Amino acid sequence: MDSIIFDLDGTLWDSTDTVLLAWNTLMKDYESITRTITKKDLQSVMGLQVPEIGKKLFPELNETDRNRFLEESCQVENTYLGEQGGILFDRVEDVLKSLSQKFKLFIVSNCQDGYIEAFYQFHQLEKYFTDYENPGRTGLSKGENIKLIMERNHLTKPVYVGDTEGDRKAAQFAGIPFVYAKYGFGQVSEYDYKIDSIDDLLKIF
Repeated sequence: MDSIIFDLDGTLWDSTDTVLLAWNTLMKDYESITRTITKKDLQSVMGLQVPEIGKKLFPELNETDRNRFLEESCQVENTYLGEQGGILFDRVEDVLKSLSQKFKLFIVSNCQDGYIEAFYQFHQLEKYFTDYENPGRTGLSKGENIKLIMERNHLTKPVYVGDTEGDRKAAQFAGIPFVYAKYGFGQVSEYDYKIDSIDDLLKIF
């Protein structure tokens, strides 16, 4: 193994409280949105790309209104996260620091452009990572973005760490082992490795 590629939401942090605040603040400006988004709603769509999130959470909106809201919400969300951050899982920085001394570390997340940068900005963790990618920049699927990271950084034996079935499928698409972060938001039945906390990565690798 020469590297570890991480998912972000449900794997390194929980940003739902901050994202929830950003979204519910913005939704007050939209008369066509009559519902309130809950933390459970957000956690149910973590790992999906932004257009999929919009269709699942706001099926009542027409495509124009939905796209306008999603575009604005991404901008507001990035601002809030850059200023307030999210909740890092226990010992994330300690584990990243230790792993980065032995392996190159990366992030591939199904998020908008600016989201990973906001994570870096508030929590000051960029120094542990070599590169990152997301569909907001490339328009590609998570599996394609993993392959892009592999090609761009000449990786031959990476693993992917994530918490959802979509993460497992993305790793499978890229042809690399999948480490299931059981403490995250999703349920996964098949995996190459399983961790109950991020600390377990130090035991496996």
